[in-house]
Amino acid sequence: MTSLSRKDWILLVLLTLCWGINWPIMKMGVQFFPPIAFRSLCMLGSLPILWLAVRSQGASFGISRSDLGTIFKLTIPNVIIWNVCIIVGVKMLSSGRAAILGYTMPIWAVLCGLIFFRDNITRLGWCGIALALSGALLLLSSEFVNMAGQPLGSILALIAAASWGYGTVLMKRTKLNIASIALTFWMILLGAICLGLISALLEYEAWRLPNLTESLALAYNALLVFGFGQAIWFSLARTLPPIASSLSVMMIPVLGVFSGMYLLNETPHWQDFVAMLLILAAMSTVLLKPRTNVIK
Repeated sequence: MTSLSRKDWILLVLLTLCWGINWPIMKMGVQFFPPIAFRSLCMLGSLPILWLAVRSQGASFGISRSDLGTIFKLTIPNVIIWNVCIIVGVKMLSSGRAAILGYTMPIWAVLCGLIFFRDNITRLGWCGIALALSGALLLLSSEFVNMAGQPLGSILALIAAASWGYGTVLMKRTKLNIASIALTFWMILLGAICLGLISALLEYEAWRLPNLTESLALAYNALLVFGFGQAIWFSLARTLPPIASSLSVMMIPVLGVFSGMYLLNETPHWQDFVAMLLILAAMSTVLLKPRTNVIK
């Protein structure tokens, strides 16, 4: 196992905090602003930082025509479906609940590996699937029981997580002659264009200039979440021990719940806390095991 320097640990902690507290920040950004337009602007704003990251690492932007279709194929589940569904889900749900459902992704990755690539699932993996399903059903049931709830938001968050899980599995099985950070740049660019077109079709009448709170949320996402966050992650990914990356991923929904309580005065119900424990247990069966791959 590769050990991390003090600098690496500081960057990993800051990255986890940055992504964790972004859930209530996203909620503030899309509460009254068209959500898909918000996400598209965030992605567009991150492109200069990602461009600088590619240049600083000496990577090439060049892609062959034969790879272009493959990159777009990877962009659909990893960027387009994930971002559209999760940001609309965040608008409908509490930020903490959206974070819990969104980070069922590792379990969906296991299921997609079984369904589409005939991967074998261990007994521990099946246990994780059962735990994650129990947590998701608990949240869904509470949304249906509460007449003011948003079951559609929960369903969209689960679709987003499943799409991200499938995209993660697909990414691991795709061979491209391009650096990871350059691939990220192109996927974010393609995704931003597609989300902009979707927003034009569905949200055009709601387009307007963002207010101060929305502008700050946009800047936070563009600069820190999509920009520096992605660049730092790919820099650390080469040296991260699996246990470090796994614990980082597992902490994000926890931070989402508690930061939502602090920043938005959200009041999680008992179902949220039980579901969070179930899904964290499910993630541990997938992530906290020897020789696991790094999952972002």
